[in-house]
Order: sequence, then structure tokens, then C-alpha cells
Amino acid sequence: MSEPELQPLDEDGIETVLCVVAHPDDIEYGTSAAVARWTDDGKRVSYYLLTRGEAGIEGMDPVDAAPARADEERASAAVVGVDRVEFADLADGTIEYGIPLRRLVAEQIRRTRPDLVVSLNRHEVFGPGQLNQADHRAVGQAVIDACADAGNRWIHTELAADGLEPWHVRMIAFASSPEATHYVDVTGYAERAVESLEEHRLYNAALPESFPSPREIIEGSLGGGAERLGDPDITHALLLEVFTR
Repeated sequence: MSEPELQPLDEDGIETVLCVVAHPDDIEYGTSAAVARWTDDGKRVSYYLLTRGEAGIEGMDPVDAAPARADEERASAAVVGVDRVEFADLADGTIEYGIPLRRLVAEQIRRTRPDLVVSLNRHEVFGPGQLNQADHRAVGQAVIDACADAGNRWIHTELAADGLEPWHVRMIAFASSPEATHYVDVTGYAERAVESLEEHRLYNAALPESFPSPREIIEGSLGGGAERLGDPDITHALLLEVFTR
């Protein structure tokens, strides 16, 4: 069975973007290339991370890892032009889907009022034989539901009472999804994405020697995305699963 034809992301009218993910480095595995292009184009992009990734470095106590990884995320965000990075401080590795998680994300949506919300793959797998992690799945599902919650005055009514009026998100996109529908041409932005991922120095240093380097990861992701398009003028592309609301 042939793969479906991918469509270019319709960015007309998209001025504000909110990236919602579980951990530091989730955005840097390819999405950061699109972020760099968007900020260069004058779009306002902010990051909202549900944890500080404190359980992600073997041999480093979470008490020490949390602030270190948060600092690395801020540094990586700065590389691609993002200066608003906020954390919900949930426990890394144990995020649970439910009303409290939906409320957290809905609150952030009402605060930042994005046209586009971007998250990470919410499916059980990234591809054949590549299982996804529990936090990613929980956050991805919560993003879908929180976008609806954010626009409904009668859900999480305390938000409006606190002055956070409903906001309707136009589009939701998921990176690294096995069911991609669209792409963003990020030709010329792969190097910024590599530099952004390289800012996670402590985390990268703790990975096994066999783990791909930041450059290999970005080339595999964005270069592979471009190969799927088959357009010689596009050397790097971020593939996304997109829903329009």
C-alpha cells in the first residue's frame, strides 16, 4: 500500500504557535527547525513543558537533573528564537491523562492564545517496532481535548472566572507521528535544529555511545521527511499529523 500524499501546512493566518510536550528535548527532535523558520517569519512561538525531564538522566539525581534540564531547554529554545519557556512541573515518567492534565493545557492555551498548537506523537508507536513513551501519549491526547476545552466557557469554569476567556485553536499538529498528513518545508533550517538539540549537553552525554548524534537524528528526521516528498528543491521537511478545527 502506498503512503498518502502529504500536503503543505496551510500557514495562512497563523501568527501564534504553542508547543506543548512532556519533556525537555521533545521539541528538538525536528520540530525546532519549523520553530526557527516561524520565528524568523515573525510568528510568536512559546513552549509549555509538562515536566522538567528529571527522570531522564541515568546516574543523576532528579533533584539535580530538573533544574539542569530546564536550563538546557531554555538554551535550546533561544537558538530558534523562543524566549517564553514554561514548565508545569508534573512528575517525569508518570504523567496521567485526565481532567487535571486537560485543565493545565487548556489554561496555557487561554494564556497564550495560539492559532496552532504543536505536540509530539500521541500514538502507541513511532513506526514499526518503535514503541512510544507513556508521557508522550498522555500529553498528546490531552492536547486534543484541551484545545476543545479551551474554547468552551462551561468547561473548567474557574479559568474564565480568573480572567482567562475562551480561545478557539484553529489547528493542532503532531510531530513524529506514524500517520503524517502534512509537511513544513524547513530547507535551510536543519543546522539550527542540530544546534538546538546540541544544547541538551548533559542529557546527550548520558546517552549510550550507540545512540545517534544530534546531527544524525536531525538528518534522519528532516532529511527523511524531504525524501518522502520527492521534491528536489526541498532538502529538509518536518512531517506532521494535522487536524483543523
